[in-house]
Amino acid sequence: MPSLQEIRSVSLQALCRAGVSPSYAETQLSLLLEAELRGVPSHGLLRLPRIIERIGNGATDPSTSGAGHWRGNALWQVDGRQGLGPVVAVEALRTICRKASDTGVSMAAVRNCDHLGMLAWYAEHVAAQGQILIALTISEALVHPWGGRQALLGTNPIAIGVPGADAPFVFDMATSLVSMGKIHDHASRDLPIPLDWALDAQGNPTVDPNAAKSGSIAPFGGAKGYGLGLAFELLVASLAGSAIGRDVKGTLDSTELCNKGDVFIVMEPLADTGAVVSRYLEAIRQSPPSDPATPVRVPGDRALKTRAERMDGNISLAADVWENIQQLAQHGPAPCRATQEKTYEA
Repeated sequence: MPSLQEIRSVSLQALCRAGVSPSYAETQLSLLLEAELRGVPSHGLLRLPRIIERIGNGATDPSTSGAGHWRGNALWQVDGRQGLGPVVAVEALRTICRKASDTGVSMAAVRNCDHLGMLAWYAEHVAAQGQILIALTISEALVHPWGGRQALLGTNPIAIGVPGADAPFVFDMATSLVSMGKIHDHASRDLPIPLDWALDAQGNPTVDPNAAKSGSIAPFGGAKGYGLGLAFELLVASLAGSAIGRDVKGTLDSTELCNKGDVFIVMEPLADTGAVVSRYLEAIRQSPPSDPATPVRVPGDRALKTRAERMDGNISLAADVWENIQQLAQHGPAPCRATQEKTYEA
């Protein structure tokens, strides 16, 4: 397998050949690589070829970070103008993090930008600088309602980041049982999925990831997960003015304009609470486990352990994903160049 350095170099070249400026390419790639390092391939480099295809098809504008305006004193309303998800999100977060430093809380409601990727990446960055983040996003209708057989809701994840004295606490979960990206990852590796993950297009349980692509995913936690996912979808769409339900497009394909919504809420914690957070998390880790062979973990511990292991070794990419990225880097539409970035200040 290629080294991490080779993967980074080739992937950056592929993005630049597609017309992404070096700094925006770094932002997009940092998120994808972090997902790979943490053992979340569904949100990793599997998505890079589709991102480049979307640029080539005119569904994504690689040169913009979106345009925003203040709606009241604390809500930053953003039109992503079909920009790369991480690029638009990072620009919006810069704006509301500055505002929250003065007001105590600030929010961004974003529409019309591409897939955000792993929300934990944003939560960790904000929490590492000493602020709290709640991040919400919606997707195309991929999840069936509790008791239903048809995809009507998005996977609608949430991430929360809270500063700690040693390291931030980061929690990231979808309100679906799994992400559609995870099903795509199983399909790319020719692996079956568990029977309770998804239904096929006829509404029947399936172990075939390819059949699940055209079907629907189960909500996590039965009726409670369904209710939470529905609440998040209504909240985000109402604040962002985005599409909702089966009208959401562009998070999984290469041609549709992306019209989902995202919400970020940044808050200033009280001073010196980081030490309290870290002590509490450590007390949880040291608590007696039900199985002596398996210690109690805090959300994110396993991902950080995986990251540390992979930083010293190699990332295991599906062979067709790596081959596709290499082809895009070698035979892209244009040589690597610095495009003019369109940024917007508050």
